[in-house]
Amino acid sequence: MQKTGAGLLDRYFMITERGSSVSQEIRGGVATFFAMSYIVVLNPLVLSGADATGSELGPARVAAATALVAGIMTILMGAWAKHPFAMATGLGVNAFLAITVATNPGLTWPDVMGLVVISGTTMLILVLTGFRTAVFRAVPPSLKTAIVVGIGMFIALIGLVNAGFVRRIPDEAGTTVPVGLGFDGELIGWPTLVFIVGLLVTAALVVRKVRGAILIGIIVAAVLANILEAVFHIGSSAENQFGWSLVVPSMPTWSSPDLSLIGEFNLFGAFQSLGVTAAALLAFVILLSIFFDAMGTMVGLANEAGTVDAEGNIPNVDRVLLVDAAGAVVGGGASVSSNQLFVESGAGIGEGARTGLASIVTGILFLLAMFLTPLVHLVPFEAVAPALVVVGFMMITQVVKIDWSDWGVALPAFLTFALMPFTYSIANGIGAGFVAFVFLRAVQGRAREIHPLMWVVAAAFVLFFGIGVIEQAMAGGEVPA
Repeated sequence: MQKTGAGLLDRYFMITERGSSVSQEIRGGVATFFAMSYIVVLNPLVLSGADATGSELGPARVAAATALVAGIMTILMGAWAKHPFAMATGLGVNAFLAITVATNPGLTWPDVMGLVVISGTTMLILVLTGFRTAVFRAVPPSLKTAIVVGIGMFIALIGLVNAGFVRRIPDEAGTTVPVGLGFDGELIGWPTLVFIVGLLVTAALVVRKVRGAILIGIIVAAVLANILEAVFHIGSSAENQFGWSLVVPSMPTWSSPDLSLIGEFNLFGAFQSLGVTAAALLAFVILLSIFFDAMGTMVGLANEAGTVDAEGNIPNVDRVLLVDAAGAVVGGGASVSSNQLFVESGAGIGEGARTGLASIVTGILFLLAMFLTPLVHLVPFEAVAPALVVVGFMMITQVVKIDWSDWGVALPAFLTFALMPFTYSIANGIGAGFVAFVFLRAVQGRAREIHPLMWVVAAAFVLFFGIGVIEQAMAGGEVPA
């Protein structure tokens, strides 16, 4: 006899085979949506600047297109690749576009998004030729484990920062310490209380092995947040420094989405404005970032979901990478930046999601968010952050699998998981680890143990890390010593 979820749905998604159930998948899908729904609010803020002509994308248009693309790509990931991995606009890439790329004189937003489409198309080619999968398989087991640990630390830090439990210390404070606890070392404000209560409830339920622990924790914290907002009218941190970090709890209302940004990109506009070399370098940086962010996220989430086989292979890995590459193309084509795997999918996996059915649930909720845009306001950052901290803990426990007796791989592994949270970038951590591994193995006289593709990738990361010096040299400026 098959368990709950028997039938066509069970067989297609392998729900029972992966030790899950339909109810677990639904809970996981809902948990993942609320863990990452903030992107619908945040992406319009990140991409809010004007281009060289003074034109703006418009927050309402970006929000609608962000929800649409996230919904479509997440459903595709679930239905075709059959993994509980959700997709949405990647924060690292969109910030790079807004701060570095879009500020180039002469570039328009369509030109910028054209670079994203080119990068995504290049990545599609790399997947179809088997190169991206080959790179994934060339990575030593200890570095793969370090990626999982690093993503766990990264997720936990995201949760702590989103909740305001950890905050950046202002530059005017005159200290070299970058972050601190709360406000001047003190935990103040109702939103902080919501996070603490949510963390304690979630941790207690997880320790007691209560089914639905993470989702229950999110719901309890969200209910408390809405009650506190209704009673005390706390407002956002933009109005009150002790307010909600971005999303103010409120009830949703219907609205008609403006999807006019779709198709508003100029494929070769950046090459015409900046020249072939400069535009190609920008496209290369975008490509390398989305290439390894996705690979690292996939490894971390698959390990946490327990879908990795004894040889370290992930089922349907080619499909996962193809959908991820397509997310870059579609995201650029819709002017919302590259869409990629979201580490917050770990919230759903921590809730028990193991199959693509959870992603379909998440995708449907994103499509609803197009019309119910304030739907995401039901659950503020502070209510979701506890789930991310707990999931981060779960992933970090795999650190024991690293071979600490071999310093030639242990030190690169350390750099991998340390730099992910410290630089707020998965790609930076992977790059540092790869470069260090190749260098140290060569120093040890064990170069033959290095897969040829690792040499190629390490060289690419050296170029990636040195892109600032290269750009400055090309511009004829002085390179700092």
